[in-house]
Amino acid sequence: MNTNDKTCVDKYIDLHLHLDGAVTPDIALKLAEMQGISLPADSKALERMLSVPADCKDLNDFLACFELPLSLLQTHEALSECVYLVCEKLSAQNVIYAEIRFAPQLHKQKGMSQEDAVCAALDGLHRSSLCANLILCCMRGSENEAENMETVSVAKKYLTHHGGVTAIDLAGAEALFPTRCFRSVFDKARELGIPFTIHAGEADGADSIRDAIDIGACRIGHGVRLYEDEKLLRIVAEKGITLEMCPTSNRQTHAVADMKNYPFMDYLSRGIKVTLNTDDPAIEGTTIAEEFRLMEKDFGLTSVQERTVFANAVDAAFTTDDIKTKLRTDLGLITEGS
Repeated sequence: MNTNDKTCVDKYIDLHLHLDGAVTPDIALKLAEMQGISLPADSKALERMLSVPADCKDLNDFLACFELPLSLLQTHEALSECVYLVCEKLSAQNVIYAEIRFAPQLHKQKGMSQEDAVCAALDGLHRSSLCANLILCCMRGSENEAENMETVSVAKKYLTHHGGVTAIDLAGAEALFPTRCFRSVFDKARELGIPFTIHAGEADGADSIRDAIDIGACRIGHGVRLYEDEKLLRIVAEKGITLEMCPTSNRQTHAVADMKNYPFMDYLSRGIKVTLNTDDPAIEGTTIAEEFRLMEKDFGLTSVQERTVFANAVDAAFTTDDIKTKLRTDLGLITEGS
């Protein structure tokens, strides 16, 4: 494409996408039918059940939206089918690479173990045509260190360079359970050679980002509140830490008080490795294409800047160098043979 006069792109990468937040009404109905679960036949009613409320107050309110989709993902067959259907939907939306994250410890309500859940997700991933990987989420909580350590162990058992589990994460109620409390979990991950990203700087402030970096995260989920600490902002730029930013999600959870001050463009101008992602596309009612259109329309993101954003995403992806080279070619960042 001519990067001087065209801003619209037609291929995408999504590095930050939660499986349970990607359950659209059609996927929910398919999963419910498989399991004999009754859901409202009215599509609008079901959509309301799966979407963030207009009066969402904060991240904790937002997280309540996951109850229904999680209830549909408690068997091997359903979890496998959901991963497959989400991957196929992403492919139809011109996503050429995705990293789909989920927490195995949240899929044990009907007898699956964490390992069973991971095997189910891998089955769905391997049936799909999408170039994608899985990230396993540890969860913030006060009494779940054993479960988090089990997630780390399962991640190590199934860790691969591409086509499966390639990293772990820390998700959940950040303001209630500070990042620093989970150092031992990620010390173990680092000891085992497992790459990781950490949600930070979303519901909690810049200190949460600092803690995540001190623990060893090479990527930060969201990181929107980095602007609160000018020194840390420079550190993130110097270290090349990647921010997995999700504008629509950040608006809905009130991670920023006023979207007019959304810091994405400022971070980009300072050389911080920002990326654009959906977070929970079904719950938020968005797609990765719509996230780019939002940044173009409301913030003036140019085609040259989009190329930088894509290059950041490719560089940060938890995958192989060969896949990264292919992605750069497919996105027009390099030409074949160069």
